[in-house]
Amino acid sequence: MMSKNRQISLVLGSGGARGYTHIGAIEEILEHGYDIKSISGSSMGALVGGLYACGKLEEFREWVLTLDLFDVAKLVDFSFNGMGIIQGDRVFQEIEKMIGDVLIEDLPIFYTAVATDIIKQKEVWIQKGKLLDAIRASVAIPTIFTPKKISERYLIDGGVLNPLPIAPTVSDDTDMTIAVSLNANVTKEYKIDISKKELEKKSKMQEIFFEMKQKTEQLLSFKDDKRVDEMGMFDIMGRTIDIMQNAVLECKMAGYAPDIIIGIPHNACGFYEFNRACEMIELGRVITKETLRNVELPKY
Repeated sequence: MMSKNRQISLVLGSGGARGYTHIGAIEEILEHGYDIKSISGSSMGALVGGLYACGKLEEFREWVLTLDLFDVAKLVDFSFNGMGIIQGDRVFQEIEKMIGDVLIEDLPIFYTAVATDIIKQKEVWIQKGKLLDAIRASVAIPTIFTPKKISERYLIDGGVLNPLPIAPTVSDDTDMTIAVSLNANVTKEYKIDISKKELEKKSKMQEIFFEMKQKTEQLLSFKDDKRVDEMGMFDIMGRTIDIMQNAVLECKMAGYAPDIIIGIPHNACGFYEFNRACEMIELGRVITKETLRNVELPKY
């Protein structure tokens, strides 16, 4: 435990279901005595960061850990407008119950949600307006969630152009910047123990996600004359996004480097394995604890 709180800017990256690790990372960062004064996030990073900024992260954590088979099925609202597979309204109705109509400018810490303008092909920093709208825009994963219209802009996942948005924190008056990347090339394997109850729930959740996958492929008129193997359509889409974000991340990191980077393995779980919340939260905690323990802090 640190003897003196250090004010930090926290950067939370994109990476689909691996974004659950941000929850464990934040909890461990706070446990080490850091004081989060600013958050910048893309996609799941914007979601988890926004929930923390408005004081609802614990409520969100408990919610995702208690979702059962039928809860997940009820949250899926397929879109038929051709702009995305899932409309996303049901999920965000639940999130809205947690955060309400809070405005970004009224948050106790500085917050930036990074999104992508699909028409102008530009990175967008959302630093004012409704927090819910900012999060919804930043998590609009291409082909999965429909774009979010804010003013006259159609916005999609911030990870398309900036999977680890360090730039919005550069002018922060904080002691250091800590970034959590969900696309790290880490060879070390982590064994995370989860309860028997969670294992049973995970098995049931996998069943419903497989059914969702089949329905989605029907909606897209996806046909495969070969047998269904380990590399299905969702696997290909998820890996394609991962490859793209890794390439973009290398360019971004060349311009802006954080003081501390917490690397979550890019293969920790699949991009769409949102049924692994318990395991990913604990993984985020373990890796963050290990990273901070080995960091030599600058003297002030």
